[in-house]
Amino acid sequence: MTNVITRPSLRQILIIDAVTCIAMGALLTIASVPLGGFLGISATLLFYAGLVLLPVAAFMILVAVRPDVPVEGALVVVAGNVLWVLASIVLLAGSLITPNGLGVTFVVLQAAAVAVLAVLEYVAIGHERAGVPT
Repeated sequence: MTNVITRPSLRQILIIDAVTCIAMGALLTIASVPLGGFLGISATLLFYAGLVLLPVAAFMILVAVRPDVPVEGALVVVAGNVLWVLASIVLLAGSLITPNGLGVTFVVLQAAAVAVLAVLEYVAIGHERAGVPT
């Protein structure tokens, strides 16, 4: 028996990233008020953070559906993800927000998920450039 291990392609990771952006964007915009109270984070911040994610997801989809995924576009996605993670860290480290324990956990977990996606995308870009099959 042969075990075949396949890793997701850059296209697949970008689509996963886009879907998670749409889901989080929808959640944050639609439920910003109850989430704000639950997490101790301003509903306005949550709403606009969610709103920002929707065009970002559209960009990810546009990059992912090209016949040949443009490396430059994928690098823009990686850079955006890194900036999102850094912004999350700055928000927690600074005094702009004062989330409760659940809010801190929420910010840390979403930042960690975005960081994982950025790493997966970056590695997949390297494989694409090297011509490594998925």
